[in-house]
Amino acid sequence: MLVKEWDYAELAQKNKQYVWHPFTQMKEYIEDDPIIIAEGNGRKLRDVQGNEYWDGVSSIWLNVHGHRVQELDQAIRDQLDHIAHSTLLGMANIPAILLAEKLIGLMPQGLAKVFYSDSGATAVEIAIKMAFQYWQHKGKRKKQRFITMKEAYHGDTIGAVSVGAIDLYHEAYSSLLFSSIKAPYPYVYRSPINGSGKEQTDFFLAKLEEVLKAHHEETAALIIEPIVQGASGIIVMPDGYLRGVRELCTKYNVLMIADEVATGFGRTGHWFACDHENVTPDILTAGKGLTGGYLPVAITVATNEIYEAFLGEYEEKKTFFHGHSYTGNQLGCAVAIANLELMEKKNLILEVQQKSLYLAKELERFRQLRHVGDVRQKGFMMGLELVVNRDAKEAYDWSERIGVRVCRRARELGMLIRPLGNVIVFMPPLAATTEELDAMLQILHQAIQEVTEG
Repeated sequence: MLVKEWDYAELAQKNKQYVWHPFTQMKEYIEDDPIIIAEGNGRKLRDVQGNEYWDGVSSIWLNVHGHRVQELDQAIRDQLDHIAHSTLLGMANIPAILLAEKLIGLMPQGLAKVFYSDSGATAVEIAIKMAFQYWQHKGKRKKQRFITMKEAYHGDTIGAVSVGAIDLYHEAYSSLLFSSIKAPYPYVYRSPINGSGKEQTDFFLAKLEEVLKAHHEETAALIIEPIVQGASGIIVMPDGYLRGVRELCTKYNVLMIADEVATGFGRTGHWFACDHENVTPDILTAGKGLTGGYLPVAITVATNEIYEAFLGEYEEKKTFFHGHSYTGNQLGCAVAIANLELMEKKNLILEVQQKSLYLAKELERFRQLRHVGDVRQKGFMMGLELVVNRDAKEAYDWSERIGVRVCRRARELGMLIRPLGNVIVFMPPLAATTEELDAMLQILHQAIQEVTEG
């Protein structure tokens, strides 16, 4: 039952009149009938007209357990009985301390200090500034540049965009950005070489080493999305590549930043994607699933080696001059603690591993669809690349809007998903049951088949 009867036409008009939506071409959007969400329960969303939809992308990759989770709701209510927010600038608060302790216990071994912010982009911005200033404090003043991966996405603030490499998102701001050094990411489906996973790994590591050889003296850090490159189309690394990146960064004295904003907190089947290959970066960023999809909290976690470079006397001005008004917000930290405790109580990481095997088996039938060129999966991150011709791997022209059309059909069938160009992203909440996953996969299969073959 809806909590309140809403007038759809009135809300749609106000939405059109007052709201500017992210990553949305508003000219087209305002000509359409928008979905206006009123409620959520479990893995479903309900709009003001009473229509229900599966949350097939976890409300943009961040929902863990579902909506209206009793334990998470209660954690926020309990914290409100004490305080909603106080600054972390030169002060502390109980939830921020306890959450930091819990996070360090889950992190790749060696990461030791938590710096709070409020979004993945700001977490990356912080990591960039930390890496840059670290080398200044170490007296290596030439180390000011960053190596990133082609087609990388790290967020939308100016620093994060500067280390991104998706022209569609970033080209308009090119005159505002600092230049980064780009290395190829191992996109095996469209690799320039044929060969096994190991051959792909060796090839792309050799390409990266060429870049490091040429630029290591001027490079502060390499930033990478570990195991899965997200916004470029759910591109999954071949085995051994991440470990190789860590070894090359160490060899050439370049810091390694692992951007786990999308991959962290169980999304790939481990607490963090770096755990797949027992890699510890120098700095790790995370967000999204941290609060279970409830409140905006993100983290930048550094080793003690990084942290200690900022220690000094007041007059030395070694302080890390960065902060946000809502850094370490008590409500956000309290629900994050409850989320992590619930994940542990339900043994959700093991569940994700087991259900990932089930998903892999079920996804095999998608490979039989004539216009599915590649099916990529790591844990609960899945991308299906649609092509005109499977043998030639011929991409659909942008003007055909194939991904948009498939997602619209899925919406009509009862599931909300979003495309990345010609790649259909399926990223359900981690707690989704096999029965729920079956229902979502059926809609996904039907939508792809009807749009591409109908």
